[in-house]
Amino acid sequence: MTANNHTAVPSRRHFLLHTIAAPATLAGLSTVARCGEPRRPAARHAAKVRGRTTDARVSFFPVPDGNAIDAAVATALIAAVQAPSQTGIGGYGLSAIVSTDGGRQIVAVDANSAAPRSMTRDIFKPGPDGNVPGRINDVGWLAAGVPGVLAGLQLLIDQFGSLKLETLLQPALKITREGFPWPAGYAAAIAAKPIFASDPGSQKLYFRNGAPLAAGEIFRNPELAELLQTLASQNSVGDFYNGGIAQRLADAFKAGGGLVTAADLAAYQATTAAPLVLQHANRSVCTPPLTAGGLSVLQMLQTWLALPPQIHSNPESRLHGMAETMRLAWRDRLTLLGDPAAGDIPATHLLSPEYAGQCAEEIAAAVQSGKIIRHPVQANGQSGTIHISAADDDGNLIALTLTHGNGFGACVTADGLGLTLGHGMSRFDPRPDHPNSPGPAKRPLHNMVPVIALEDSKPQFAIGGAGGRRIPNGIFSVLRAWLGDKTSLDQAVAVPRMHTEGNLSLELTPNSAPADKATLEKPGYSVRTAGAAVLAAQAAF
Repeated sequence: MTANNHTAVPSRRHFLLHTIAAPATLAGLSTVARCGEPRRPAARHAAKVRGRTTDARVSFFPVPDGNAIDAAVATALIAAVQAPSQTGIGGYGLSAIVSTDGGRQIVAVDANSAAPRSMTRDIFKPGPDGNVPGRINDVGWLAAGVPGVLAGLQLLIDQFGSLKLETLLQPALKITREGFPWPAGYAAAIAAKPIFASDPGSQKLYFRNGAPLAAGEIFRNPELAELLQTLASQNSVGDFYNGGIAQRLADAFKAGGGLVTAADLAAYQATTAAPLVLQHANRSVCTPPLTAGGLSVLQMLQTWLALPPQIHSNPESRLHGMAETMRLAWRDRLTLLGDPAAGDIPATHLLSPEYAGQCAEEIAAAVQSGKIIRHPVQANGQSGTIHISAADDDGNLIALTLTHGNGFGACVTADGLGLTLGHGMSRFDPRPDHPNSPGPAKRPLHNMVPVIALEDSKPQFAIGGAGGRRIPNGIFSVLRAWLGDKTSLDQAVAVPRMHTEGNLSLELTPNSAPADKATLEKPGYSVRTAGAAVLAAQAAF
């Protein structure tokens, strides 16, 4: 469907949704993005750069003479070696959205993990109790697919950066060689999972004298430093996917009982795509399409904006309507969505004004009657991830999310490479008949939601989050306030948040009003106070 001009008169219900699916092209974004292949931004001078990350251990690194994309990539590489629980050089994937030339070009980047070509849809078939036997989809070598992080970072450098990989790798290389004090949380995580002691590569990397590395000890990864130095010397990640490193990684998969082969690594590509765009009045938000999590966020926003005004204005109805808006989007997310390249996914229907109206009517009826919409959806807590947002005074803006999945991903390490692998295959639904089931070369549904927001067609900020399934709901909370209530960015980030994965359990952040819990328990929700996704937003210059 062709998108309209961001400055056009809003359509029915005062919002305009563009579902733009053509890969590697931005035709349809009109004044917000020019048509054609993504092109490298031209720096007029040494750009001023600023940015934020979701992890206090990983400081944003503005590279001398680089632009916002260079800085985000350098920071991502630092995170890959300094935050090995959340992401890594062997991390399963990244998702990004980049705005260049003051918003005239906006491009989404997908570097999600791909399943090996020998993976079958029933490989993780649940047992009679509903669980995957041995949790082989969550930990171990079968849980790891083709790592996408490096391919995604190389694409960002090639198409949007101003510096070379060799330069951007230097800060990460320094940390990898010199080491850093091992955090207490990492020490506890390693000690709590027996697989680290039984996996040879992990045992070598994370243990000292037969015991897990203690908090405060200096952690170094000389094997990973050697790998990174090879890539820096070649000024390319090519060897990781099609060369000596790729063969060594494939050999490690085979030795560990995994499925990824040298051919799988050679076939992998990070890709660009046109973003999904939702406009409401003079404000709009852009986010990557499936398999990223932004479709569900836009579905929530559309439904929320379509609700009757009396639901928005009444505090109790507003809370009930918000919970049901999120629950319906999660119901659809967990039952209908998957890799659109591998099957028919009803993305256009879910993002249509007609479906938003249908959901709004259903929610309004439930709110009016004081009841809950019933549907059988099960929660499955997922965590992990790190996000980086950056801007520069040349008009570039980037939101970049990277992940291992849950802590330390698959919890296995390629011996000789110092490469702990993410568990991207855990993001598939293990049921063979599900749209998000495993399959040859499929990419699983994930929770990363990088966003760029615009006002009057001018980029305003980049935002994303860390926290697994809490990310989509956290981003929805911010954009609901900024887009629907016309708040400032700071006000939107500060609003109380709600979390649900479609079932009857709700979580409220500690800054919620004291009466909110009782209000939501009245219709029958189970409500508790809990933390939320950690967000990192960076305003444009």
